[in-house]
Amino acid sequence: MKRDIVHLEHIRECINAIEEYTLSGKDFFLNDRKTQKATLRELQELAESTQRLSSQLKENCPDTPWFAIAGFRNILVHDYLGINMSQIWDIVNRDVPDLKLAVNMLISESEPFE
Repeated sequence: MKRDIVHLEHIRECINAIEEYTLSGKDFFLNDRKTQKATLRELQELAESTQRLSSQLKENCPDTPWFAIAGFRNILVHDYLGINMSQIWDIVNRDVPDLKLAVNMLISESEPFE
């Protein structure tokens, strides 16, 4: 569980950075390459960290699409020329908040065991 906490906290840090980077809104995001690249990198690290979580932890949170997040990482890394920034914006606003809730819940549930 200790290893999981390290990765969960890293995921939370990535989410916090994504939230910070995208505060200026969709138009800014779609027109600022630096913000896009920073957001993509955080998403990539976030997805990589989810792959390092234990199977037991993932089984305890079955509503989180762990497999899809791992697949998304592969797209970010290998299909970088095919990435649509409008779709990334949608993912950031639709999916990342749910992941944040799940990660925060998992961290808070594990704190008594640290």
